Amino acid sequence: MRSATNTARKSPQKSPPTALARSTALLKGLAALLGVVLLGTLGPAAAQAAPARAEAAATGLHISDGRLLEGNGNDFVMRGVNHAHTWYPGETQSLADIKAFGANTVRVVLSDGHRWAKNGPDEVAGIVEDCKANRLICVLEVHDTTGYGEDTAAGTLDHAADYWIGLKDVLAGQEDYVIINIGNEPWGNTDPEGWTAPTTAAVQKLRGAGFAHTIMVDAPNWGQDWQGVMRTNAQAVYDADTTGNLIFSIHMYSVYNTAQAVTDYLNAFVDAGLPLLIGEFGGPADQYGDPDEDTMMAAAEQLGLGYLAWSWSGNTDPILDLAIDFDPSRLSSWGERIFHGANGIAQTSQEATVFDGSTGPEDTEAPTAPGTPTASAVTATSATLTWPAATDNVAISGYDVVRVSGGTETTAASTTTNSVTVTGLGAGTAYAFAVYARDAAGNRSARSATVSVTTDGNGPTPGVGCSVAYRVTGAWPGGFQGEITIRNTGTGAINGWNLGFTFADGQTVSNMWGGTPTQSGATVSVAPAGYTAAIAANGSVTVGFTGTSGATNTAPSAFTLSGSTCTTA
Repeated sequence: MRSATNTARKSPQKSPPTALARSTALLKGLAALLGVVLLGTLGPAAAQAAPARAEAAATGLHISDGRLLEGNGNDFVMRGVNHAHTWYPGETQSLADIKAFGANTVRVVLSDGHRWAKNGPDEVAGIVEDCKANRLICVLEVHDTTGYGEDTAAGTLDHAADYWIGLKDVLAGQEDYVIINIGNEPWGNTDPEGWTAPTTAAVQKLRGAGFAHTIMVDAPNWGQDWQGVMRTNAQAVYDADTTGNLIFSIHMYSVYNTAQAVTDYLNAFVDAGLPLLIGEFGGPADQYGDPDEDTMMAAAEQLGLGYLAWSWSGNTDPILDLAIDFDPSRLSSWGERIFHGANGIAQTSQEATVFDGSTGPEDTEAPTAPGTPTASAVTATSATLTWPAATDNVAISGYDVVRVSGGTETTAASTTTNSVTVTGLGAGTAYAFAVYARDAAGNRSARSATVSVTTDGNGPTPGVGCSVAYRVTGAWPGGFQGEITIRNTGTGAINGWNLGFTFADGQTVSNMWGGTPTQSGATVSVAPAGYTAAIAANGSVTVGFTGTSGATNTAPSAFTLSGSTCTTA
């Protein structure tokens, strides 16, 4: 997860994972090294694709030609999220909620007992069955290894390997459904070159114990590999696995704050024919930078690489909570981005074919075309579209709404239901929309008939009732991170808004996600992002930001939403 050390964990009972407990070590020398190391090429040993090897008969999920495949040979691209099970074992509904948003994979946090309470065989068997019941591929990971070499509380990869061997009876036969992520972020920033040997040894120890599963290995530098150690040594580590069923995981946070940093790293592995996914990533900015999540998701989709966002819920600092308080009805702005944004899960996820019993080629039959959409709740900036559902020989996995202009189509929204609110429209403008259906195999229907919509020309409607909760979620000398939650306390939906407030102590907004700030002196005005523009009755959206401050950092005392005064919470 994101931090300078990426997981400076506290006691799980008292303080689950925080996004801001950061070590300054990550930034030491980063400015000087990043351009040289991170953007460099794979080392000589990794400059060529893996040599041809005799493939054993595929058992479940496996690697072939640098790609993750199912047992039947179907290409499988992970689209999912991380879930902090070991700190929140009572949140048993989480996997079903994650699946309901369209994910095909969940990465589950476990403990081998070195640092936190050990998750035993019966518990792990139950998690695997829960994943299968919810038709999710299950990536199981040991978190105790986080930051080894820098964090003295961290455990070793060898200890983690012994834990997996102790679970062999539970995991044997689950190769179609389970990937083993040996240890989370198993090396810090101290001597990251030390990562290679124990990583290789742990892989070989599991193979020696008879594991045939696809194994995932995380990078050093708290998962971000900003010194390029995994990138340089990936080929040698891969070649040490006699099965070839090994996939590398890069964690992308504030080190990856430019499109070039993201694409250079991902393309280096693809060009070398080495399997890779983004095993964790974040989007909200922090004092170290603003991760370029848009490029991460777009590049992953373009290259056919998996991604797993951090995290469903439960962070001490909830900046990276996709769902607030584990409530699927309260997605954060980060959650909306991951599930419903461009190249997000709803738009790109395809369920593993193992769950429909396929043993041959993937489903090739497209769904029927959806019925003609109708428009309602049309405002100056949004419109709700509803359409008769399509049908499919297996199941409909989602719908893509497109804006039609002559012979040109532009994606406007994606959803797993037959209704969606399209936001970010211009006032007093005519639009035409149509809908496609898609199934889990990626087959797309013919396009529906179009519906014409003309938005209101009078601008956003002021909120009839609102409350605002403002809080500082982290601070450091000269700066801080804040969060603003806007709740619609009225009976009707708010579609388009403008939030106004005034700082009292000379604070300034540096970066913002979920909204676009304009500041004049102490006065701040915030316009919504496309995915935060609509607020359902009794619903809420969250805007996060980083800013500068002096010794005093008093919270704003009053807020307005589109001119209406809000209560404070």
